[in-house]
Amino acid sequence: MTSPYVREITREEHLAHLRLHPDTSHLQIPEWADVKPGWLAQSIGWFEDESMTATALVLYRPLPGTRRFLAYLPDGPDIDWRTPRLERWLDPLVAHLEREGAFAVRIGPPVVVRCWDPSVVAAGVADPGVRHLHELPAADIDGFALDAGERLRQLGWRRCKENEGSGFGLGQPRFGCLIPLQERSVDDLRGALAPHWEQALSTAESAGVRVVSGTGGDLPEFHRLYTATAAHDGFKARPLDYFQRMWKALTAEDSDRLRLYLAEYEGEVLSAALMINVGSRSWHSYAASGRRGRQLRPSSALLWRMLYDAWASNAATYDLRSITPALTEGVLLGRLLFKTGAGGMAVEYLGEWERPVGTQGKVLQRALKAYLARR
Repeated sequence: MTSPYVREITREEHLAHLRLHPDTSHLQIPEWADVKPGWLAQSIGWFEDESMTATALVLYRPLPGTRRFLAYLPDGPDIDWRTPRLERWLDPLVAHLEREGAFAVRIGPPVVVRCWDPSVVAAGVADPGVRHLHELPAADIDGFALDAGERLRQLGWRRCKENEGSGFGLGQPRFGCLIPLQERSVDDLRGALAPHWEQALSTAESAGVRVVSGTGGDLPEFHRLYTATAAHDGFKARPLDYFQRMWKALTAEDSDRLRLYLAEYEGEVLSAALMINVGSRSWHSYAASGRRGRQLRPSSALLWRMLYDAWASNAATYDLRSITPALTEGVLLGRLLFKTGAGGMAVEYLGEWERPVGTQGKVLQRALKAYLARR
């Protein structure tokens, strides 16, 4: 067997591989490159004996004034993270990216280390002596994931620190929330709702809140609620053209790749969210709501309909994205309780890792971080 190597592949080769191996992150499909115009993008493949064994999407962030790049693989690469010889995958990756001009490589292994049952999380929130998910008993700890983290350290990778505290920040979150759908009935899903969540859903249903599917033409209405959410929660809103670009990019290959849902009451849209579908996974993205009609609990009706549709489409997992690991008061705690109350398992991923490349790698890493901090 020859040593594995990595080279650039065409978009068509990447898409053909994903048709055979569809279970990857939505951040690792070629279409995602069209959503991120501030980055240069490249599809790559791993080859052994001339056979392509894995693919990835690499995003390159240029360092102004140089011809060097930060190479970023969000939620990737999608390789065999359970192998004890990660260097067989990672060394040829780094070698290729160095040839392309990278001064550092950042990866986000799609690997869950720990998970917590929603009832355990709820009990932890109610206990004033518990302040972090790590203080709660985990339902499962993956030894292979822990081994992968240790092997990364031995190979010179270092964990990125941006998301260690709140769970939100640059890059992808270290803590998330997943609802398993496989081999479960609708009654199972409804029965897993926390009492406060079931009450909220019943309130929305009794009031007559309707959840409908939207189109690209409804994005301005979604964006109105999204900007209101950003102002209320204190984060920077993305512009409308970002979502219009996302809609065009993700529906180009598959019209069902991206869906928009709107919760309405008496003709007024009260809540909205996007669902991204890739392989056997659905992602709940950019949930938004205004201040009007909150007593009708439209966000509960919205999520329940989206969860049902993901189940009906045979998705194996519904991904509710970011949560905070800190079990203290605040807006983020409310989001945590909303997501786990819907039956979501709190999960901790291996997190994002970075390593410098070449003799100037560390210096250029610091320069890029200083540049981004000034923006």
